[in-house]
Amino acid sequence: MLKNLIVRALSGAVYVGLIIASLLLYVKSDVTFIILFGALTVVGMLELKSMFDKRDEEAGKHSSWLVAAVDAGGGLAMLAAVRMPCRGAAPETAVVPVAAYAVVRLVLQLYRPALDALNSVSRSAMALTYVALPIAMLQLIIKMTSPGLLLGVLAFIWINDTGAFLTGSMIGRHKLFPRISPAKTWEGFLGGLALCLAAAWASSVWCSEWFTVPQLHLWLAIAATTSVIATLGDLVESLFKRTAGVKDSGHIIPGHGGVLDRIDSLLLVSPAITLLLALALGN
Repeated sequence: MLKNLIVRALSGAVYVGLIIASLLLYVKSDVTFIILFGALTVVGMLELKSMFDKRDEEAGKHSSWLVAAVDAGGGLAMLAAVRMPCRGAAPETAVVPVAAYAVVRLVLQLYRPALDALNSVSRSAMALTYVALPIAMLQLIIKMTSPGLLLGVLAFIWINDTGAFLTGSMIGRHKLFPRISPAKTWEGFLGGLALCLAAAWASSVWCSEWFTVPQLHLWLAIAATTSVIATLGDLVESLFKRTAGVKDSGHIIPGHGGVLDRIDSLLLVSPAITLLLALALGN
């Protein structure tokens, strides 16, 4: 038990440390950020494929690793599509990488007759929409505010998880969504939300310049949105895992499972915060 806790703590520290380092270096160069989140995109999309594969095996069907490789390239194309205008390229150039992927992916389907075409292309579209697009949109959050703001959002996700776990463990009685996640409780959800709001208030008082969000009301809105949507994001991935009949999305992060198990909340929080900032800041 102790060994597992140590492994979990060390792997979690490495994961968080890499993310913090990529954001601290972002102002000078976004290369570290692109490499790290590009890797998370590819691995996350492959983990989603593995869930589909498990269902296929039960139904006596098969999948294609060639299609998966092209889809992974499409995920990187999505990351590049958002990066180009964020780094000063003409906005219309953003469609080029994604359009190129779409052409290659659809033409490839003509040469994979053993696959159900509609089902195969739908899965590719889901992987791109569920995993690649939200990760790519993190660059928009940075563009509208700063790397510090994105780090604040990620901190709120981690704080929400911690608050929900501690509160749910101590006083959790009423199930939040028992059909999908029997362990989650309303008390845990409210505990995570309260801790996020407290952290937002503290950040607005002591760290507003670094996070570039001086207005307390906006900081509280970001924290509340992150807490609520992070919980829903966790439930969505739990639904996918329950449907596939797996406990974890993968095993690449010791003690934590797969990449999707670590970024499930972020995949819904990213577009939600991007929309909130666009509305609040007028960008």
